[in-house]
Amino acid sequence: MSLSSAPERPGKLDPHATKLAVWLKTEAGKSRKQRRTSKQLHEDLVKPGYTGSYGRVAAFARAWRADRQKEQQTTGRGTFVPLVFQPGEAFQFDWSEDFAILGGERIKLQVAHIKLSHSRASLPRAYPLQTHDLGWSWRPRATSCANMAA
Repeated sequence: MSLSSAPERPGKLDPHATKLAVWLKTEAGKSRKQRRTSKQLHEDLVKPGYTGSYGRVAAFARAWRADRQKEQQTTGRGTFVPLVFQPGEAFQFDWSEDFAILGGERIKLQVAHIKLSHSRASLPRAYPLQTHDLGWSWRPRATSCANMAA
């Protein structure tokens, strides 16, 4: 008789597995500092009659967390989809304020930040005021308004 055909015997943890899974789900909703450790969970399982080892409880907790992580990744919450952009296809734009000393005078500047999505290059440019027409100064000189609609 080979080992692979041996019938499975119920383990000492089996009668307590549902309770432990509920505890792990409850603990997962708490902050890291408020969660019980696997050792504390083992101690709490011993009180109602669990006679098995701490190692089995810790292995169950590791497997439960791994299954939960896999489940979250397949439901879309933990899924990462890499974005790929062609050169010139997309960029991010934002404004910030900064100060500079020009001619001995402290001047507030509006800094336009552009980040190219393809290369992740950052291009800051400072202006005295924040106006909408300043966005056009980012475009290459050869680009016309007609080309921008395409």
